[in-house]
Amino acid sequence: MSRSATRTWVGTLREALDRPLTTYYLLVGATVLLLTIGLIMVLSASSVHGYDNYGSSFYWVKRQLIWVLLGIPVAILASRVSTKWVRGLAYPGFVVALGLLVATAAVGVTINGNRNWLALGPIQIQASEIAKLAIVIWAAHIYANKERRLGSLHQLLIPVVPGMVLATTLVVIGRDLGTALVFFALLVGMLWVVGAPVRLFVLFMSALSVVALALAATDTERLERITTFVDPFKDFHGTGWQPAHGLYAIASGGIFGEGLGASQQKWGQLPEAHTDFIFAVLGEELGLAGTLLVVGLFLVIAYAGLRVARETKDPFVRYATFGVIIWLLGQMIINVGMVLALLPVIGIPLPLVSYGGSGLLPTLAALGLVIGFARREPAAARALAQRRRTRSRGVAARR
Repeated sequence: MSRSATRTWVGTLREALDRPLTTYYLLVGATVLLLTIGLIMVLSASSVHGYDNYGSSFYWVKRQLIWVLLGIPVAILASRVSTKWVRGLAYPGFVVALGLLVATAAVGVTINGNRNWLALGPIQIQASEIAKLAIVIWAAHIYANKERRLGSLHQLLIPVVPGMVLATTLVVIGRDLGTALVFFALLVGMLWVVGAPVRLFVLFMSALSVVALALAATDTERLERITTFVDPFKDFHGTGWQPAHGLYAIASGGIFGEGLGASQQKWGQLPEAHTDFIFAVLGEELGLAGTLLVVGLFLVIAYAGLRVARETKDPFVRYATFGVIIWLLGQMIINVGMVLALLPVIGIPLPLVSYGGSGLLPTLAALGLVIGFARREPAAARALAQRRRTRSRGVAARR
């Protein structure tokens, strides 16, 4: 490609990115694509398990489709509500989330060794997923109110740090270390965004290391999981079974994969194929190209979110958007790291892609909020208003 052609291509891309509705379209487009890929991969990854256990290869994808159809109106509603209304939910939402976490820690349902499910009549929910959204809104609301006082360490810490530490502790009580790690990432990310001093991060990382060592030392199974991820094949038929088969799936996919539905590992070898390890099935069937596409779509959401946070003059919008991006990007990194055996198997789904309504609805609500923030950017709002006027004139002319 010639230098002039490169300059033309770069100029065209820059022009497209500078358009007022680019951020809005990037958020909507990446979210829709991830939801679509998620439905396809849930169908593929769960087909064998669904047929063996429920007599239908479509059992899990039908349930996921219901959650998607419920989640889309939630996202649309979240994108239309006012910032003032959202901020009004900050404290009530956080209190409700803490109450659900307390109830889960006390009387929650234990699944796969983690007590992170709460039975509410005929349904079970993961309170920690609701808490992620509640924590982001609550912390953003507090820091927005303290915008001019954040030079004080006391104002930085109180009450956000104690509140988030309490929520993390309740999750750890239920042995859900994956969610606890996301909560910690949220805490560190929010403190970084509001300008916390470096010594505070050193203190937090030191405290995390001590707590992690203590938790590992007091639980044999947890210690085995942590040590096994270094070499999953060392205990192939024990704690290394899941990460080893995840690596088999990723490795056998090559560049372009074995093809949709052609995964071998989903035939009983790979536990949680449609939830925590769906990225492994995706890598096996769609190859490196498919995995890079999914990771790239998350990066697009992060890029668009950073644009929203950079352009806004509303501190709540800035902090809430950063919080949502830290949550989704952090959870994606943890899940992918777990599948690639770069992190221990700590049981955390891939947002928008893995099966599960408890995680999907809050995630779509959070993305709906960010999409709403993008819609209300001054330039985007003017462009949308102009488009509506043009459309109205066109309809009137046809009459």
